[in-house]
Amino acid sequence: QEQLVESGGGLVQAGESLRLSCAASFTLDFYAMNWFRQAPGKEREFVASITRRGDSTYYADFVKGRFTISRDNAKNTAYLQMNSLSPEDTAVYFCNARVGGTSYWGQGTQVTVSS
Repeated sequence: QEQLVESGGGLVQAGESLRLSCAASFTLDFYAMNWFRQAPGKEREFVASITRRGDSTYYADFVKGRFTISRDNAKNTAYLQMNSLSPEDTAVYFCNARVGGTSYWGQGTQVTVSS
């Protein structure tokens, strides 16, 4: 059964950094990888995306210049480096692997940023 497991979340202060990881139980070679987040009382929103070979990345406007998505296909793992965190970044962060009509989600990792 295909699984995605996020890790690296936690409680940090404003201005600090975190690096999230998303480890897959299957090969990610054919999948675009995405990060989404969901804050309390809000809908899940797109954060960042990376193509299957890692040659293109896309970001939501609110994270441009602060977050960096990357991947290591040899390790079947994707990452989200988050710098200059603010309380507005507090959310559960989910990774997603997608190809065609096939999509897998992780269970999420909590990121809490205190002011």
